[in-house]
Amino acid sequence: MTVIRHQAQVPLSAAGRRFDQALAEMFPDYSRSRLAGWIKAGAVTLDGAVAPPRQLLRGGEQVRLEAELANEVESAPEAIDLAIVHEDAHLLVLDKPAGLVVHPGAGNPAGTLLNALLHHDPKLAELPRAGIVHRLDKDTSGLMVVARSLPAHTALVEMLSRHAVERQYEAAVLGTLVAGGTVDAPIGRHMGDRLRQAVRDEEDGKHAITHYRLRERFRAHSLIQCNLETGRTHQIRVHMAHIHHPLVGDPLYGGSLRLPKGATPELVAALRGFRRQALHAERLAFEHPVTGEAMAFEARRPADMEALIATLRADALEHRGP
Repeated sequence: MTVIRHQAQVPLSAAGRRFDQALAEMFPDYSRSRLAGWIKAGAVTLDGAVAPPRQLLRGGEQVRLEAELANEVESAPEAIDLAIVHEDAHLLVLDKPAGLVVHPGAGNPAGTLLNALLHHDPKLAELPRAGIVHRLDKDTSGLMVVARSLPAHTALVEMLSRHAVERQYEAAVLGTLVAGGTVDAPIGRHMGDRLRQAVRDEEDGKHAITHYRLRERFRAHSLIQCNLETGRTHQIRVHMAHIHHPLVGDPLYGGSLRLPKGATPELVAALRGFRRQALHAERLAFEHPVTGEAMAFEARRPADMEALIATLRADALEHRGP
C-alpha cells in the first residue's frame, strides 16, 4: 500500500479562506473529494492538530498530509494481452480491440480491460476504476488513455471535462453523404429500452456535439471522420442514427441489413458478416497531464474494418459507369 507524505505552509494569500478550499489549491494533484476525505479521516493536520474542513485560516500555518492509498477496486487481475502504444510513470495509452469490455458489470464480471490493467500494473488498484478515465463501447476499437498516478488521474479527469482531449474516430455508415456537418443534439437514456441511448430534449438529455467529415463515398455507404466535443454514452452511434446514417453493423441503432442494388457477392458476405458497429477511435491527442508535453497517437483501423472498407470500395469500382 502506497503512503503519500507532503508538508507545506499555508500562503498568506489564503487568510480568511476555508481549510478545505485552500488545501485544494495547495495540492492540485488530488481531487477535492479525496482531500476532503483525508481531512475528515485526520490524515491532514494544521499546525499539528486535526482541523475541520470549514476552519478559517489566518495564513502561515503548517500543513502536514500523510495518507495511505487504499485500494479503490477489488476486481481480480487477469492475464489479458494489451496493445500498449505508450507508457510512462503517469499514464499509458493503449489500442483496445473490439470485443473487449472496459469495466466489469452485469453480464461481464471478469475478462475486462480493467482486469487486464490490474495484471499489467497491480498498483492501479489504488486509483479509481484502475486509472480508467474514459471508455469505449465493447465493440468499438481504438485508443484509450489510462492514468497510472493520482496527479495524472486528477488532471486527465479535469481535461476531459473541459474537452481538452482530442478524440477522433473513423466510421462506416449507411447512406451516401454529400458533405460533412455537425450534430448538436442532447442525449439521454432511451425511454423504452434501458440498453439504448436516444436524442432527448434539453431538460432530459445531456449536451452532446459531434462533428463529422466525409472521407469516401461508396454506392450506398460512406466512410466518415468524427470528432467529439462531448463524450456521452454511444454518442456517435446515436447522433449518426439520428440523422439517418447509422453505423454499419450497429446492433442497437443500425436497423435491418440494407444491401445496395446489384451488390457483389463479396459485399453481401462482408455486410452480413460484420456484426459490430464499424467504429474505430483512430487518434488521441492531449497535453501530458504532468509534464505538459504535447502528445498525439494514432491507431490503424483493425483488420475486420479494413476488409469491410476494401470490399465497399471494390463494389463501387465494379459498378462505376464508363
